[in-house]
Amino acid sequence: MNTNAFTTAMARWTALQKRMAIGLGLAAVLLISGALYLWSEPAAKPYEGYTLFAPLNSTTTYLINNDGAVVHQWPSRHLPGIAVYLLDDGHLLRTAKSAPSGRRHFAAGGAGGKVEELDWDGKVRWGYTYSNERYRQHHDIERLPNGNILMIAWERKSAAAAVAAGRDPELLKDNELWPDHVIEVKPTPSGGEIVWKWHLWDHLVQDFDPTKENYGDVGVHPELVDINFVGTMTNAAGIADWTHINAIDYHPELDQILLSVHGFNEIWVIDHSTTTAEAAGHQGGRYGKGGDILYRWGNPRTYRAGGPEDQKLFGQHDAKWIAKGLPGQDHILLFNNGLNRSGKGKGYSTVVEIKPPLDAQGNYVFGKRQRYGPERSFWKYRAGSSGSFYSAYISGAQRLPNGNTLICNGYNGRFFEVTRRGKTVWSYTNPFGQTSGDDSVIKKNGVFRAERYTLDHPDIRDKELPDSTT
Repeated sequence: MNTNAFTTAMARWTALQKRMAIGLGLAAVLLISGALYLWSEPAAKPYEGYTLFAPLNSTTTYLINNDGAVVHQWPSRHLPGIAVYLLDDGHLLRTAKSAPSGRRHFAAGGAGGKVEELDWDGKVRWGYTYSNERYRQHHDIERLPNGNILMIAWERKSAAAAVAAGRDPELLKDNELWPDHVIEVKPTPSGGEIVWKWHLWDHLVQDFDPTKENYGDVGVHPELVDINFVGTMTNAAGIADWTHINAIDYHPELDQILLSVHGFNEIWVIDHSTTTAEAAGHQGGRYGKGGDILYRWGNPRTYRAGGPEDQKLFGQHDAKWIAKGLPGQDHILLFNNGLNRSGKGKGYSTVVEIKPPLDAQGNYVFGKRQRYGPERSFWKYRAGSSGSFYSAYISGAQRLPNGNTLICNGYNGRFFEVTRRGKTVWSYTNPFGQTSGDDSVIKKNGVFRAERYTLDHPDIRDKELPDSTT
């Protein structure tokens, strides 16, 4: 081949490569130890670090590198219940199932009951059980800067107590309710001390029974919870697991708590600066509203400020503030599952980032039509084809220091990292968790969420991690 012909051929091949890169969103593919790397441009690379996850149907928690190799693992006697976190000292903070489903303790999805701290070698250094016939910890926890731990928990309300609070008897299919509450636990050598509490039950409103003290106009009380609201989620039939809060986060500068309320298709923000007494009322605390809801978003139908067309969230999970110093700082990021999303075609999930409507004093302000905004998301990830990215249950998302977002498709145990433009630059599918479990709607390798930790994470950087433990 002469020089001109070779040059022409190379030019055509380069042009073809460019068209392929544009059409496929990638120019090179590399598969190492089950981890898939995709590059479309020099800047579009995965964030280097270690990814932590706990398969729902395994008693082991895993830490992998970006090649997909397991570099550390923590065995336990208990299945997860269902969140895990890596602490700065290299210890693992995890929730655990305290009792098999169906044995005395309430056993809805995400049930835990126990929180434990394991050292690097897997030895239990601390434990706290919050589970009996009257209450049970579930889903998520949040470690506070002072070392205390916020926990989500159910508490039992009899049918009589629910009716006394204005619940429509027709909405008591299970003849009881298990609404949520939040406790703050101070670890002690023998377990823990509850130092703060917030109960949803203290902040109810209803327009069903005018003889009850909490009777009022639901539409003018967005700070309260309508005890008779049932949506299209699992609470539609009036089952006991009414609100099903599945995530909790804390903002240290605002001293606020963020809750993902699955049963309402909403996120709520409440004040943490209150005393327990103030949290049970409607005054006090830094924001002057006691334990009432400071902000809610995702489904304005819950407080009569919109219709089905205004609903933004559909069975969401893993709502969290983007941490200080990260791209999108102070915005809220969440996994919008898309469960029972209206419209034609296959179901689909999205990852949504919103900018809450805060004023200079840290107060949340109403937008149009006397409801909380924003009307549009700040950023959103959605796969190109409908149905190709869908997890009806669990799942999560995390903003990374390089601006990328790590996404956990919990249903099928797949984690992948995307750029701001939605290009996938890293992918991994969990191969673990084939033991029998009680989450039958989730695949055997399902994962509640995955978290990426930096290479210089305290304590990890001092460890001599192997290329693989397998």
